[in-house]
Amino acid sequence: MPVLITDTASLGAELRRTRKALNITQEELSLQTGISRPTIRSIERGKETAHVGLVLQLCQDLGIAIELETPEQANRA
Repeated sequence: MPVLITDTASLGAELRRTRKALNITQEELSLQTGISRPTIRSIERGKETAHVGLVLQLCQDLGIAIELETPEQANRA
């Protein structure tokens, strides 16, 4: 089932839910991606950043919905 992402908070919540479902800590994800743990924490808390906030705002203004397919959903298909 697609997940509708409407703002940075819903994006962050879905990223956190997926990370936890995969049993990956923020520290492990930081080491895997090279993204700092504080940045990951901020994204998961829905803090707007210039890049993410602007992309989401443009999508909203254009009437474009972003759907995220999680690994669990892909495996069901």
